[in-house]
Amino acid sequence: MTATTGNGPLTGVRVVELAGIGPGPFAAMLLADLGADVVRVDRPGGAGLGIDPAYDLTNRNKRSVLLDLKAADGPDRLLDLVARADVLIEGYRPGVAERLGVGPEECLARNPGLVYGRMTGWGQDGPLAARAGHDVSYIAVTGTLSLFGRPDEPPTVPANLVGDYAGGSLYLVVGVLAALHHARSEGGTGQVVDAAVADGAAHLATMIHAMLAAGAWQDRRGTNLLDGGCPFYGTYETADGAHMAVGALEQRFYDVFTRILGLDDATAAARHDPARWDGLRAAVAARFRTRTRDEWTALFEGTDACVAPVLTLREAPAHPHLAARGTFTEHAGLTQPAPAPRFSATPASVRRPPARPGADADEVARDWDVPAVAHPAPTVDATRGAPPAGAVPAAPPADAPRAAPAAPDSADSSADSPDRRPR
Repeated sequence: MTATTGNGPLTGVRVVELAGIGPGPFAAMLLADLGADVVRVDRPGGAGLGIDPAYDLTNRNKRSVLLDLKAADGPDRLLDLVARADVLIEGYRPGVAERLGVGPEECLARNPGLVYGRMTGWGQDGPLAARAGHDVSYIAVTGTLSLFGRPDEPPTVPANLVGDYAGGSLYLVVGVLAALHHARSEGGTGQVVDAAVADGAAHLATMIHAMLAAGAWQDRRGTNLLDGGCPFYGTYETADGAHMAVGALEQRFYDVFTRILGLDDATAAARHDPARWDGLRAAVAARFRTRTRDEWTALFEGTDACVAPVLTLREAPAHPHLAARGTFTEHAGLTQPAPAPRFSATPASVRRPPARPGADADEVARDWDVPAVAHPAPTVDATRGAPPAGAVPAAPPADAPRAAPAAPDSADSSADSPDRRPR
């Protein structure tokens, strides 16, 4: 699980990231993982989440400078970076960047080829554009949240992966790279990319909308083929309280699954009769409770039954397949997901540990050929508990209690605004 070396296919692309929380930093991390030179512009006081910067993996492969955009010379210092950048990413609420003097008009005037990526929850316009929200808010109104959970229980919150990162970060990165391709083509220009978590989360459900229109999906969670309503596509508890995941949709895979599980032919035949699915589910659940997760994993190993153990975050890196592929890597003492996807000619890698706020000002000024880009040193809050630069942070014990994160400067996880006053 050692780190591979490689600069990635975006080597030479320069990105300015205005520090925030949630999908913006993750999008910038994706670009950095792929080789882009990402400079994170932190502000005095930090971004608002009480996490030790040494552990914030979304800031790996980046460098950091410290600028106060509310200072008299703050915008000009940022525009010096913008003039030499290919991409800018910001996640403020609509109108904040403009009030600070670093909106699209000022930035594109300084650099007409710039791709100006905007990451918000609701988008740059619409009735809710100025309202605060979080991942769960955005996926709620798009209908996406209604897909998760059991039919007789409230919707299950899928962490903040579906909204912030799938509907937000990934769509921002796709948009930025498409706009960058246009900007670099003959006659191309820079432009603004308006990436909204709500838009992306809605778009993610395109296939479900198609099935709904075709009558192949009920608009009620926990009753469909792919949402846990089907007894051969879901999770089951084992004898030791762990779980196995089953995805035996196709008949040939289902046959292998039921044979190894030990179902008789009459019970297995209920697959074809949804009216008998409750009985089939009960029979499958009863069988899984007769062995531990590891015992079932061994029985299904090497088969096409489409059955896998449900591992925890701490267990996953040791899985043989993930270990063989290097899906997780270790860098600077931290085990973490390796960059994805993989490239045959321009492999990506983890090259730098998480950036410390303001630690790279001199290096960035030299490499980007800009005047000094440092404002006051970060406060205690911005570097809370951080070990000295270059030190390997000690990992907290697995059972250590986690403190609740501090409230972000904005109530919007994808619109982390330095301007806290509603206007």
